[in-house]
Amino acid sequence: MYNFTFHRPGTVRQAANLLGKNPEGKILAGGHSLLPVMKQRLAQPSALIDLSKVEGLNAIEHKGRSVTIGAMATHFEVANSPVVKEAIPALAALAGSIGDPAVRHRGTIGGSLANNDPNADYPAACLGLGATIITNKRRIAADDYFTGMFSTALEPDEIITKVSFPVAKKAAYEKFRHPASGFALVGVFVSKRGSDIRVAVTGAGANGVFRVKSFEEALKKRFAAKSIEGLTVPANGMSSDIHAGAEYRAHLVAVMAKRALAKA
Repeated sequence: MYNFTFHRPGTVRQAANLLGKNPEGKILAGGHSLLPVMKQRLAQPSALIDLSKVEGLNAIEHKGRSVTIGAMATHFEVANSPVVKEAIPALAALAGSIGDPAVRHRGTIGGSLANNDPNADYPAACLGLGATIITNKRRIAADDYFTGMFSTALEPDEIITKVSFPVAKKAAYEKFRHPASGFALVGVFVSKRGSDIRVAVTGAGANGVFRVKSFEEALKKRFAAKSIEGLTVPANGMSSDIHAGAEYRAHLVAVMAKRALAKA
């Protein structure tokens, strides 16, 4: 490690001001992604701005036709929230599948979305449900938020405060889990909310999370696994690494999508 300034603000406004004064600073939420890369000196922020003392950032509420989750809500809190379990059980199940107990008790939804790891689970839920990411400045639709691998539409001094998820009539998530990390080699979130049909994929795309429009079109006729029988996604544009090749990931997208549809 190396020297940096540690700040623990009490409000989002104070955190944003500190971030504006420290262009090379980083927001600290759960720290599961940031601290390891700091130890490896892959990131060297001049300041850490810890959000753990900002009150209300872990609140979970069901208002109208949406569930709003505070950015500092841990994966454990989302997975075990009676509100989420009742309104969007697929989202609770997704949160409960993240990592291991240590990760779930410390990692946060806001931190995951700000980092936008290409193998993370929450991006699939956001894109798959048509969520809105709410910051200290504005509201960003999930379709506009994810801009690439580890890349988002967040501005340098912008902080995620909460995420609003529409309640879907049907929804489910299935992933092919990496046995060591729990990350998704391929994860597929499907949902149906009126005429809005969504199929979002994480872990597979070379540019991060994406929607499968061909599957969505087929599912408009009937929201069932049989509707996408015979459909595939091209290996071109898929991620390839030591864990799985592009062709294998492309195959898994269809397999996980069918399983999610059967569950939904």
